[in-house]
Amino acid sequence: MTASRKNAAKSPGRPFEPGNPGKPKGARHRVTRAVEELLEGQAEALTQRAIDAALAGDTTALRLCLERICPPRKGRPVVFSLPPVETAGDTVKALGALLAAVAGGELSPEEGASVAALLETNRKAIEVIDRIQALIAAVP
Repeated sequence: MTASRKNAAKSPGRPFEPGNPGKPKGARHRVTRAVEELLEGQAEALTQRAIDAALAGDTTALRLCLERICPPRKGRPVVFSLPPVETAGDTVKALGALLAAVAGGELSPEEGASVAALLETNRKAIEVIDRIQALIAAVP
């Protein structure tokens, strides 16, 4: 056991040796492989049964089917008007446009928060560049 690990004495087994790459990419757990073998050839029948149950009023089956047909949106591109952001001061105008897009229903509040975080990161980067340029200009 390696003394550098805090809980090495309590952990089952021993830690990986240095240089051990671990599991190869694409490797699946034996239970996963066993389940796949059991389901092989049955996907169509199981899917049809879930659809039939949903149509018969089974709310759990209905939710399962709808989640497959129309999964929750994640990471969709957002399109709205945003003024150019070239200075840290321009971020205020961009945030105003962003707030108007959220208030107008063009963007959800979650999408607006994601874009606002990007604008904040951009503002910080602009400020860092401005400081570096000021330091370079101050050097004789």
